[in-house]
Amino acid sequence: MAYSFMKKIKNKIGMILIIVLSAAFFFPSRTCALEPKITDILVTNDVENVLLYARLANGFKPEMELAVLAGIPTVFTIWVEVYEQRPWLWDKKIKKNEIRRTIKYDNLKKTFSVLTNNAEPIIFTDLESAQKAMSDFNGIIAVPMSSLVKGRNYYMMVKIKMDKVRLPLHMEYVFPFVSFWDFETSWYRQNFTY
Repeated sequence: MAYSFMKKIKNKIGMILIIVLSAAFFFPSRTCALEPKITDILVTNDVENVLLYARLANGFKPEMELAVLAGIPTVFTIWVEVYEQRPWLWDKKIKKNEIRRTIKYDNLKKTFSVLTNNAEPIIFTDLESAQKAMSDFNGIIAVPMSSLVKGRNYYMMVKIKMDKVRLPLHMEYVFPFVSFWDFETSWYRQNFTY
């Protein structure tokens, strides 16, 4: 009797596990679908420099929007590395850039400021425009043309990281949602020839 009862329980547990795993496979969670990634990568040039155009997709989560509206500054850092491809030697790193972009909400003026490195901030009146400015990396100078040799192959590696939020007096323990939005994209590679 006890053996039969245990066998029924095992069968029911096994069936529940199969259903749960099937549901997880066929209906993946929203967080998997909304992973931040770099899209629309374009490498071009003007007279003096090689320029990068890229966009961060799924960079803002709802918790981040609430934190920005609460006045917590949010920082994205983009790394751009340019390499020369060499068939017989390891690839040569030509240049490395780090660009920091910060969004901050001024509750008194009801405006959002987006600051890139130490340049003058750009002011927006709505969150959607400020988020677009944070996510679009347009015309970033990757490397001067004078550093490249005509006819050689190069590639650019691009990565974006959301800097970890540090609140005063260790308030991140009081507001635990700020620790959930730390992210870092994979490295993305874009080949180009000069």
